[in-house]
Amino acid sequence: MAENTSFRNGVTLGWVLSAIVILALAADAAVDLFAPSLISAQMEETGFPASLATAVGLIILVCVVLYAIPRTAVLGAILTTGFFGGAICAHFRLGEIGSPPQLISLLLGVVAWGGLYLRDERVRRLLPFRSVSG
Repeated sequence: MAENTSFRNGVTLGWVLSAIVILALAADAAVDLFAPSLISAQMEETGFPASLATAVGLIILVCVVLYAIPRTAVLGAILTTGFFGGAICAHFRLGEIGSPPQLISLLLGVVAWGGLYLRDERVRRLLPFRSVSG
């Protein structure tokens, strides 16, 4: 019984972590799609024309929807990780090593996979953690 409760707690924690990522990405997509003027300066600073905000917002939205749906969550996590990697790279190219956007992207990527690991048995089977006996 205790093992079953711990399993349910892990799945619940996985959904909570996933919800954090989903909300962060949905908010980012909403700004890109509905208020691109708010991010035009940041886009220009990173070398992207502000006119691409809508396209970026759509890409983020597709990633978050795929990640939120259990059947497509692994594909969503892969695409989301790719998006975060691109964000990290864009700031790295500008010499902003260890900048807040890089750290947030890294953290959200880790949380996305951690949440998926906890909520999806298929991922846990694919990437089993083994205890170290000592």
